[in-house]
Amino acid sequence: MRAFKSWRWLLKKRHELFDGGTCGLKMKQLPFMGIIFTAMLFIVYRTTNYQYQQTQMESKLHPFSSLKDAGLASTSLDSLPRGIIQGRSDLELKPLWSTSSSMSKVNNSSPRNLLAIPVGIKQKNNVDTIVQKFLSENFTIILFHYDGNVDGWRDLKWSNQAIHIVAKSQTKWWFAKRFLHPAVVSIYDYIFLWDEDLGVENFHPGRYLKIMKSERLEISQPALDPNSTGIHHRITIRKRTKKIHRRVYDIRGSVKCSDASDGPPCTGFVEGMAPVFSRSAWHCAWHLIQNDLVHGWGMDMKLGYCAQGDRTKKVGVIDSEYIVHQGIQTLGGQSARKTSNPEDSMKRHAVDVRAEIRRQSTSELRVFKKRWEQAVKEDENWVDPFPKIKKRKQQRRIQRRQF
Repeated sequence: MRAFKSWRWLLKKRHELFDGGTCGLKMKQLPFMGIIFTAMLFIVYRTTNYQYQQTQMESKLHPFSSLKDAGLASTSLDSLPRGIIQGRSDLELKPLWSTSSSMSKVNNSSPRNLLAIPVGIKQKNNVDTIVQKFLSENFTIILFHYDGNVDGWRDLKWSNQAIHIVAKSQTKWWFAKRFLHPAVVSIYDYIFLWDEDLGVENFHPGRYLKIMKSERLEISQPALDPNSTGIHHRITIRKRTKKIHRRVYDIRGSVKCSDASDGPPCTGFVEGMAPVFSRSAWHCAWHLIQNDLVHGWGMDMKLGYCAQGDRTKKVGVIDSEYIVHQGIQTLGGQSARKTSNPEDSMKRHAVDVRAEIRRQSTSELRVFKKRWEQAVKEDENWVDPFPKIKKRKQQRRIQRRQF
């Protein structure tokens, strides 16, 4: 009997030890599971952080890529180590070897701005006057030679400092679309995209930029002297008593401009002859330029969408620094009606170049308008930041009825 009890006692102890071991094993598993959970959290964090860094690097490498090109750019660069990739450039001339003067220019951290002008040799003297003013303010100069004549500019002292690009019979917007990509001009704070027939006797680029910055303008133009040739919109005319204006009041003509007006050409408007863009505004405006519509008609009415905010505040005409539009048409030649030489008139009798250019420009304007309307229709996620007054009134009426 004692042996039987001893055996039962041993079995009982064995069960107790087994149950205790199970409990102990469970207690030991808790810290282990905590370690596993912490490790998983760490892995998720590192993965998320890596993806974020990849996205940031992609935006730096391809800051101005479109959505369609982003995937292609990413895959085509996979064979390169990321640290070697440079997604931006500039228009600064580089010496063939380093000198003390060239090194000092590299280390110069002063603001950089760009002046780009389409030029023909017939306007050489006037362009020289313009460039002289801008060079004194540390501007980079780029000349788009639409007549193919570069050698005729070699005698100017600043010619070797400028960048010369040649393409026969091409327009300002054609050049800008192909050679002023935002990734190339990203180091410049402001881009002046001017015509060649502008008088700058009463214009100073340094003072102009100070006003543009103080007024927080993203897109601007210098006002036109009232005696200028070829004034198309009253908002561009200089107001003698003002430093800057952002709207015009005019009840004449087909377009009535009043306090109720909230869009071009009454407010939020600059013309295409002498626009000035901030870096951010140019990033947008470059994408607005249509690659095949080289005359740019209609684009000035949409530039306000690139103002990085309210176009009635971010777009303006600066009156204190003004220019004279001379209205000299050199690209393509003068109109047959303006030609005084009978021989030239006979040559142009078959084809009136200016008339053909105007016809082409008008055609491009219709195409641009259709493209804008089609783009608005197809982009369901796009919301017009500047809804028309009629739409606003209708929305207000609907809201009042609801209440």
